[in-house]
Amino acid sequence: MTTPFPFTAVVGQDDLRLALLLNAVSPAVGGVLVRGEKGTAKSTAVRALSALLPEVPVVAGCRFSCDPAAPDPSCPDGPHEPGSGATRPSRMVELPVGASEDRLVGALDIERALAEGVKAFEPGLLADAHRGILYVDEVNLLHDHLVDLLLDAAAMGASYVEREGVSVRHASKFLLVGTMNPEEGELRPQLLDRFGLTVEVAASREPDQRVEVVRRRLAYDDDPAGFAARWAAEETAVRQRVVAARELLPSVRLGDGALRQIAATCAAFEVDGMRADIVMARTATALAAWAGRTDVLAEDVRQAALLALPHRRRRNPFDAPGLDEDKLDETLEEFGGSDDDDQPDPDGPGGGGGQPPSSDGPQADGGGSGAQPEAGDGGEPQPSGAGSGEQSAVRATEPFRTKVLSVPGLGDGAAGRRSRARTEHGRTTGARRPQGALTKLHLAATVQAAAPHQRARGRSGRGLVVRRDDLRQATREGREGNLVLFVVDASGSMAARQRMSAVKGAVLSLLLDAYQRRDKVGLVTFRGTTGEVALPPTSSVDAAAARLETLPTGGRTPLAAGLLRAHEVLRVERLRDPARRALVVVVTDGRATGGPEPVALAGRAARLFAAEGVASVVVDCESGPVRLGLAGQLAGELGGTAVTLDELRADSIAGLVKDVQGGSKRRAA
Repeated sequence: MTTPFPFTAVVGQDDLRLALLLNAVSPAVGGVLVRGEKGTAKSTAVRALSALLPEVPVVAGCRFSCDPAAPDPSCPDGPHEPGSGATRPSRMVELPVGASEDRLVGALDIERALAEGVKAFEPGLLADAHRGILYVDEVNLLHDHLVDLLLDAAAMGASYVEREGVSVRHASKFLLVGTMNPEEGELRPQLLDRFGLTVEVAASREPDQRVEVVRRRLAYDDDPAGFAARWAAEETAVRQRVVAARELLPSVRLGDGALRQIAATCAAFEVDGMRADIVMARTATALAAWAGRTDVLAEDVRQAALLALPHRRRRNPFDAPGLDEDKLDETLEEFGGSDDDDQPDPDGPGGGGGQPPSSDGPQADGGGSGAQPEAGDGGEPQPSGAGSGEQSAVRATEPFRTKVLSVPGLGDGAAGRRSRARTEHGRTTGARRPQGALTKLHLAATVQAAAPHQRARGRSGRGLVVRRDDLRQATREGREGNLVLFVVDASGSMAARQRMSAVKGAVLSLLLDAYQRRDKVGLVTFRGTTGEVALPPTSSVDAAAARLETLPTGGRTPLAAGLLRAHEVLRVERLRDPARRALVVVVTDGRATGGPEPVALAGRAARLFAAEGVASVVVDCESGPVRLGLAGQLAGELGGTAVTLDELRADSIAGLVKDVQGGSKRRAA
């Protein structure tokens, strides 16, 4: 077994280590979501946490980790006899992003269930994680159906497996820890709220600290066991402190003053629901226990707010998480409780509730917390061809609810909410022989396949004699996510400030719609002499919104160059993700200038999309009393449809989806 990197050897990342330790002290806090750039020791710290957790008493031989003091009466391995207890190390179970539903919740042997009436059940990851840690790396990329199962298990503390009337239930209470890179997309609000705490991490910009990271990493890679041995004393000390804090936790007093501060803080920051108040109360109590105190101080409440509230304040995916600390301090001061006046000084004995253990450790030992590469310069890409006519970026108008744009036909892409597709979840449309493991049984088709062979198989009783070849997989139709590629005209013809503001508002509205429908998005702009990939295809719509906000305008209108660049983006993305279908949204007034025969070149570029059957929509931005209708002509060349900015609104024309699909049918003809 690979020796894990010691938790106490992680350099810096104080908030991350503190949040994890608070959950070790009080699992009721509800887990941690770790957000940050790649190479910042997120996974390293999480994987190291399990070594600090106390051993778990379990019923010997139980696959579902029942507590011998209070075994689950409905445990599939039960009933359990008293006095059959044992202990084992606390587990950390990793849920891969691409895991199947059966791998997560477990699998029933349908063949034995039908033929013998036996509930032969193979436990999944939710059973393995019971009374331990369930860790999801890149949790924001988890498929929707797995997210739904996680939400159900987290809410009920149990997992249910249902297959054609056969049901199995087992307890599943776990500490949910997830890591993610926000550049790859945000989490669904329902799952985001299930994480008790959230932490933002970034690589240090201090040279000395970066040197120490590299030194420790290299030492660990050279001799993992020897490196871990040199940190054993620090690991033992933290483990003992966790045990002591757990024992002290029931004695910690959360006074009325602290409760008033918690309630006032949640109200001041307008968080939804009451979960934030409860999580803050549990976190403040855990902070006091970690510091060895039996009273909750105002500083505990402040630290709890910084960990529990930032991710609960987002109203849409374009809002940056975070808290106004000045406002937080004012609220705490205004609602300071009188019962806190006689509490101990947080800087005196028993203080330090908001500090993780020091990671200084053995100074000459080296090692590391994982590579922490330099971040980029953070600058936005500058479109080429910018001339003296360039105008500064303008702000977008308020987003609005848009009409549904969908790709015609039936796809096979990743689950989402935009276009029709063959999926694992949705309405049943037929049956087929299973390819690999059976996941969704079509009972009627299975019985129909087995019925003609009953006499030949010697059936004598009431049960149906079922063979593997009789089983039929249900085929289902649901919705998929698409790649929505925006091709935005940023030329001088779009540069009127009020006009460009409306255009950006429309694109922002479509981005918000793409977020809700689980799409990937990309952004291509054209101005001056070329087209630019402002944002390669990504699941992060807030990254697209940020690029859109800083988009300048001016210069000529190289429409053909923009379309050709978009065509190249689709070609590359098709190689990376061939099952994901694309919807191209061209935002322009249809004008084309610059170079010889710009209109003819644009037409030829547009016909490339039509020839490949790419679904497309042109958002016509032409305004004024005299209209040339060039956007409509471009839509015809693309084989798609054109809509105006006003028609894009959800409360306008009722047949927009039909129009988009109708354009695709005309293209196919």
